[in-house]
Amino acid sequence: MVSSSVLGFPRIGANREVKKAVEAYWAGKISADDLTKAAADVKKDNWSNIKSRGVDFVPSGEFSLYDHVLDHSAAFNVIPKRYVGLGLSPLDVYFAMGRGRQSAGVDVPASEMKKWFDSNYHFVVPEFSEETDFKLNFNKAVEEFKEAQAIGVNTRPVVLGPVSFLVLGKAAKDAKPGFQPISLLPKLIPLYKTLLADLKAAGAEWVQIDEPILVLDSAATLEKEFVSTYSELAPVAPKILLTTYFSRLDSNLSYVARLPVAGLHIDLDRAPGQLDDVIAAIKSTPIILSLGLVSGRNIWKTDFNAAIKLGQKAVDALGQDRVIVATSSSLLHTPVTLASENKLTAEQKDWFSFALEKASEVATIAAVLSGSQDPAITAALEENKVSIAKRREFESSSDDTIRKRVDAITPDQLERKSPFAVRKEIQAKHLNLPKFPTTTIGSFPQTKEIRQARAKLGKGEISEEQYEDFIKKEIESVVRFQERIGLDLLVHGEPERNDMVQYFGEQLKGFVFTQNAWVQSYGSRYVRPPIIVSDVIRPGPMTVKWSSYAQSLTQKPMKGMLTGPVTILNWSFPRADVSRELQSKQLALALRDEVVDLEKAGISAIQVDEPAIREGLPLRRSDWDAYLKWAVDSFKLATAGVTDQLQTHSHFCYSDFDDIFPSIQRLDADVISIEASKSDMKLLNTFKQYGYSNQIGPGVYDIHSPRVPGDQEIKDRLKAMLDILPDSLLFVNPDCGLKTRGWKETEASLVNLVNAAKWAREQYA
Repeated sequence: MVSSSVLGFPRIGANREVKKAVEAYWAGKISADDLTKAAADVKKDNWSNIKSRGVDFVPSGEFSLYDHVLDHSAAFNVIPKRYVGLGLSPLDVYFAMGRGRQSAGVDVPASEMKKWFDSNYHFVVPEFSEETDFKLNFNKAVEEFKEAQAIGVNTRPVVLGPVSFLVLGKAAKDAKPGFQPISLLPKLIPLYKTLLADLKAAGAEWVQIDEPILVLDSAATLEKEFVSTYSELAPVAPKILLTTYFSRLDSNLSYVARLPVAGLHIDLDRAPGQLDDVIAAIKSTPIILSLGLVSGRNIWKTDFNAAIKLGQKAVDALGQDRVIVATSSSLLHTPVTLASENKLTAEQKDWFSFALEKASEVATIAAVLSGSQDPAITAALEENKVSIAKRREFESSSDDTIRKRVDAITPDQLERKSPFAVRKEIQAKHLNLPKFPTTTIGSFPQTKEIRQARAKLGKGEISEEQYEDFIKKEIESVVRFQERIGLDLLVHGEPERNDMVQYFGEQLKGFVFTQNAWVQSYGSRYVRPPIIVSDVIRPGPMTVKWSSYAQSLTQKPMKGMLTGPVTILNWSFPRADVSRELQSKQLALALRDEVVDLEKAGISAIQVDEPAIREGLPLRRSDWDAYLKWAVDSFKLATAGVTDQLQTHSHFCYSDFDDIFPSIQRLDADVISIEASKSDMKLLNTFKQYGYSNQIGPGVYDIHSPRVPGDQEIKDRLKAMLDILPDSLLFVNPDCGLKTRGWKETEASLVNLVNAAKWAREQYA
């Protein structure tokens, strides 16, 4: 009989209960016990709901209050020294590692965050050194397994694998030169053996051990580590399901198939072409194959016929008892349930499947592959067939105008009129900015009052005119604030924007939007990705009115603020029926028209943010060139239609850019700003290696933490930058936008930033 499985589930709660509880705890409004109870309630709902959908393998242990990798670091005592001895509770140490802390005499920055592979989820990077003292502070896998048992749900615990844990980490500042975290594997394995033996003693039959790095090229050098690790773990552990996702195993399959594990999970949503090779590699072994047939990364209803066809191939080769139907990855990257959506049309709702609906899908596909004659399964198959046919019919229609415009793109449309050296001189005269010009990345705090005004407009409690008057006052307040503290290149603050992607999607044809389809980005930061359902067209200007109004309030130059085509694509749920390249270029053409209109309206600098350009990079290097070609071309298409005096900016954050830096250079933005402070300024070494001819603003402080950077702290970062970068190219700015911050910390931080820039002008005159 074919089994069904879910690899992981959203941990936010159907109504964002976890976000509300965590932020209430941070604000001192609830106790740690209250927070624990809120988390327990969400976990119980998750387990019960998944089980009720008929899923055989229900996950546990993957829930988190902030980040599952941070949980792992806390459990194994991978706690940097700066967080030790502060008189904080273990829970407060945990949150300090995630978001920093500045209160009651404690002042520590947050740990570095990076994107989780090619997703928009951020994980907190573990820090290792020769002095790392591994201890099992708590066994979360056992605790949650027992919690689920207590409500009658037998789960399959989820644990991040030891090799991935070390490889995803970084060498701490106090590590010796050349130190590699993987060298600590012999010290870590005994603790994993204890954790897994305890799970087995608690009654767990299976354990899901996630080793996602197996889909990376770099794992080819780790055969010895994987073989030794799993040879030690298998004898003491429950049955091990070795889990991979987001890409294909490729050559790593040759050694993975020989590991002493009971099961292997592969992602057939992102890499369906690997199935034949995997079947051939494990056929003569006792390994059970878990098939990732239901997407953990998108929200489209699964095509049962296509999934069953793939699944049947595995059943025919291995037999029913050696096949599990599963989600392709954890459902962390999808919203909780479609049941919460009341404003989608019936036609639109029929296209989609969120986490709970996907749980039903794996159960249904598994039942079909098991030969079920249940009338309910037959009805579900027929219903799916009708839904998919209707969606395909909708997809078959296209907008000839935009398709022809994409086909007509020429190389000349991707290039500015003059090279950067010429543009720089023209822009310097036009903008008249001082040395070390100061600016921000765009957004200012989204206050309670702003959110309330937006909500009142949505409910019809205030008129459009009243709302616009409110927004004008907010913009004027932000402009006056920037003038008062002495910023040089201003922004309007974006009070009218709900989200940097959703705002644009709402003004473009081709998107649909949800009410409650929240997805975790990091910590308590959740987003509602728009859904691209058809060809993308710009009916008219999207930002010109507000940028023009802001510019009318000041003599200083104002930056227009746009989200780039690749980021809009990667931070939306994209279409599955056409290429990402086509969708990106349609978005680029819409933005190109917006950029041209902004310049005509008197805006002299325009920032087109592309924080997701690295995130969208395929995990296998052999796939990079094709992606980078259309991704970079999309940005250039969006920004190259202006005159030389228009200064283009772009922003990037929380990813490793060193491996694609030549592509960043090819963007030819006049100014780029990049997150640097949270990653210990390590990106500066990339600039040293490659050089960079255009202007650049490495972030001088971390905005994802509420702590205020000291004056000297920013000066020290500027000194480090100027050891590598020419002073004529340096902008001074924060790491990212200020939307999530409060006004008090924003003002204090920016005042220190401006003072540091003034100091630099004196020191480097």
